[in-house]
Amino acid sequence: MNAGGAAGQRRLSDRQRLNWLRLIRTENVGPATFRDLINRFGSADAALDALPRLMRSGGASRPMKICTEEDAEAELAALARFGARLIALGEPGYPPLLKVMEHPPPLIAVRGEPAVFDLPAVAIVGARNASLSGIKIARNMAAALGSEGFAVASGLARGIDAAAHQGALPTGTIAVLAGGIDRPYPPENRALYDEIPERGGAIVTEMPFGWEPRARDFPRRNRLIAGSAHALVVVEAALRSGSLISARLAGEMGRLVCAVPGSPLDPRAAGTNGLLKDGALLVTEARDVIEQVAPLLGRPPPPSEEFDEPPDFAATPPPGDDDRARVIETLGPTPVPVDDIIRHTGLHPAQVFMVLLELDLAGRIERHPGNMVSILFSD
Repeated sequence: MNAGGAAGQRRLSDRQRLNWLRLIRTENVGPATFRDLINRFGSADAALDALPRLMRSGGASRPMKICTEEDAEAELAALARFGARLIALGEPGYPPLLKVMEHPPPLIAVRGEPAVFDLPAVAIVGARNASLSGIKIARNMAAALGSEGFAVASGLARGIDAAAHQGALPTGTIAVLAGGIDRPYPPENRALYDEIPERGGAIVTEMPFGWEPRARDFPRRNRLIAGSAHALVVVEAALRSGSLISARLAGEMGRLVCAVPGSPLDPRAAGTNGLLKDGALLVTEARDVIEQVAPLLGRPPPPSEEFDEPPDFAATPPPGDDDRARVIETLGPTPVPVDDIIRHTGLHPAQVFMVLLELDLAGRIERHPGNMVSILFSD
């Protein structure tokens, strides 16, 4: 059954929503692990009951921090008071493009108008210390895209992001946050943050209410920016830039990656010029972007992320200590496909699946795109 089907295109019950929130807010449970747990146990409630045992089997050195009912209820109440709400994967109002990315967030907090998600979207990102010409390009491109029926997504950062949101304010813009829905960053963009939902746009985050954004949270935000759009346009970016992370993620998702060329003498153009050398699409105005995106709009969307039928766990014994050791032996710091682990160990897929789930919950492996995993070595 697909993830949309998991909710049947109906809203979750209050109890289901509470348990989904508890599960995704639990330590070491990200979108991929959430999916695997639902696949294995059939519901968030059953998965929550199994977590302590799974974590112990994975070799965790301390008890798992499981989100309590009280904490989940407090978050739901805080969101309601703030004028925001949680939308679950598969429910009406969940962004269609996010739904078809790899490992979409099971729950997103939204403030504003979810109808903006129904528009075809283009993301525009770039340097925080943007040049005046870069800001003008971003604002004009966003305004022109909006006039042609596109939503514009970005990350509410200063510079190019803010200019893109400002250009698309009259027609609909999507701001993705690295912190909680109540924690826009930087503070200087608070007025813009408030204006976006007032003018038909939306603020989106997968992070808990009240969460102060940290440096490690911005790549997660960039992943959602890339996943929310058909194409991502980088206007200005230095060689070491979060915008280049967004571009890489967009490429991995099969989204179009576009870049605006800049002067070789401007370090703020080094990243965008590098993208062009690596095959990004050269664009200088909205029409260039629309011409690239237009052929995609008539295609049926790819299948959405699925809650698959799990392996038949009844057909094989649970993994033992020797099985766990064989799986761990195959893992290193370089990501490897799960299918290769199955072939190399000769274990039943259900046994490998369970060992990886245990290790994931114990915080011992990292998930990568393309169903690949690597081990995390403790210091």
